Amino acid sequence: MDRTILHVDMDAFFVSVELVRRPELRGKPVVVGGTGARGVVAAASYEARAFGVHSAMPSTQAQRLCPDAVFLSGDHALYGEVSERVMKVFHDVTPLVEPLSLDEAFLDVTGARRLHGDAHQIARYIRTTIWDNEHLTCSVGIAPTKFLAKLSSEQAKPKASPTGPVFGRGVFEVEPGRELEFLHPLPVRALWGVGKATATRLAALGVETVADLAHTPLDTLERSLGTASGRHLHALANGVDAREVEVERETKSISHEETFAHDLTEAATLDTELVRQCDAVAQRLRDSGLTARTAQIKVRFGDFNTITRRLTAPQPFTSGMDLLAMARELFATVDPTQGIRLLGVGVANLSSGGGEQLALNLDEDVERTTTDDLLDDVRTRFGVGSIGPASAAVRGELRVKRRGQQQWGPNQSES
Repeated sequence: MDRTILHVDMDAFFVSVELVRRPELRGKPVVVGGTGARGVVAAASYEARAFGVHSAMPSTQAQRLCPDAVFLSGDHALYGEVSERVMKVFHDVTPLVEPLSLDEAFLDVTGARRLHGDAHQIARYIRTTIWDNEHLTCSVGIAPTKFLAKLSSEQAKPKASPTGPVFGRGVFEVEPGRELEFLHPLPVRALWGVGKATATRLAALGVETVADLAHTPLDTLERSLGTASGRHLHALANGVDAREVEVERETKSISHEETFAHDLTEAATLDTELVRQCDAVAQRLRDSGLTARTAQIKVRFGDFNTITRRLTAPQPFTSGMDLLAMARELFATVDPTQGIRLLGVGVANLSSGGGEQLALNLDEDVERTTTDDLLDDVRTRFGVGSIGPASAAVRGELRVKRRGQQQWGPNQSES
């Protein structure tokens, strides 16, 4: 039986969610992202895209391209809630769902066809259900492989115009046996793994289209791109992609980082940021039912030079106090006087199924475990901002870091 893979991609997801609760903005160019001088665009409405605005663009550039755009700082918690409901629609169709982000996922519906109909019927069910439940649209690509399904969804997506989205097919299928007919006319940049540098090297070989790449000898690609990359791209160019939909993707790290509106140099201010970030990361670690062995910090200076530091503990930990002690030890090796643009804290070397191992100082371990338990209980009942480390208070206000907060850079109010 031929595999049937769907790639479902929500259309302008963050902006579309905002427009559901703010319908007065419909028809206007809307941008979600950091609104400050160092912010970046997370998503743009199709009206804004018509002016050249796109995700990952600096917000200042977006403002120059589209001065009349409405800029929204974003609500990661809301987007997460909507995403959970959308993913449930996918799971109602098949248990074989691989989320790629909040707004897209692969679905293997090979075994669901007998119950739900062919791929087009399944795609129509998904699109109709999401529209009925959330008033959001999505595009669906259908193909025998994952990477072709993702390319197919691009063909199904709306196009940008100053008056709003110009909706296309909504569903696009690459039928089995016609993979190369679809694939070979595409520009080589359409393939996963072909960025600007790789495209430049391929252009030097005369490779402009996927067909050019498919017909280039493998040994030539290996010499130019390296063995692994050359083989990978040669396989994709010939329609070969044996990867399965991964239902459970192992969490390898948890982190939180922020770009500051102005470079920070004061040790006390930076220590407050460390406290807040360690508290947030440790909370997410415990919520995930995981323990960590490694703490890490990331520091980007004003000149964009970036360094990372890592420290591995002798035993697993979940406590924010343990993480803070390690983060402070790592940060002590950093000179902040040159100005720090970005600071991040993370944990790695994660494992599940076991708690922290008690050390010789049992009283201290019990105190930390009890403190964490009480902290988690209060936040579960009254919200994440109800309690936190006293040193995380800024001008008398407790400012607890939330997941996704400042994900797209500082906002204008933080400048």
